[in-house]
Amino acid sequence: MVLLQYTWDCIRGYESWLKSPFFPCLFSLAVYLGFCLPFVVLDTLSPRVALIRKYKIQQKSHVSWSMMWSCLALALYNHVVFIFPLSVLHWYWRPVVYPETAPETLEVIGQLAACLLLFDFQYFIWHLLHHRVPWLYRTFHKVHHKYTSTFALTTEYSGAWETLSLGIFAAVNPMLLGCHPLTEMLFHVLNMWLSVEDHCGYDLPWSTHKLVPFGLYGGAPHHDLHHQKFKSNYAPYFTHWDRLFGTLLSE
Repeated sequence: MVLLQYTWDCIRGYESWLKSPFFPCLFSLAVYLGFCLPFVVLDTLSPRVALIRKYKIQQKSHVSWSMMWSCLALALYNHVVFIFPLSVLHWYWRPVVYPETAPETLEVIGQLAACLLLFDFQYFIWHLLHHRVPWLYRTFHKVHHKYTSTFALTTEYSGAWETLSLGIFAAVNPMLLGCHPLTEMLFHVLNMWLSVEDHCGYDLPWSTHKLVPFGLYGGAPHHDLHHQKFKSNYAPYFTHWDRLFGTLLSE
């Protein structure tokens, strides 16, 4: 609790900036690019460094600078044209209030887990529908499947509808669950990291799916298979919904 309160006090020191209509968009973009950067370095080095290349899921694939730039350009476009205007509207209609006290540790852990599980379910249903309904796939989701070999910057390589609808899930869930603003920030950071890791294209020794027992978490190999096979592994993170619906593919 002491550490959380100290962290929260430090964050509140920038309250005027946090309440700016620019903050949500810049926060989202900065966190996303910060998490992508280490994998961009790996993608740059992997053709020449065997030690890195052996951890690539699809070892014969190569990520070019033009591919990276194409993905980055679309992510920047979506942030400027769609996410920023919505952030301004949200700032105007729902002013942010920051309490003085930080949440309890167990409260943060419980609400993070709840937000993540709820998002995982929402994404699974959304994703399943966008593959099972041809019009939805052709019109909205096909853009994201341009690359059958994923790399970090493909995480947000998607059209406006996909970017906004999934972004709304992530934004609304903490409000529905009554999360503290600090918990909400932590959820967005965690959700972004897991999403980038899912698309990174590497099966590293410290990957999240290797830290979660019993195959409950799919991780990058799980999602990479989805981009290769298309009709399996619809859940973004956990594997239970794919198991229940018979859409789980492990190899």
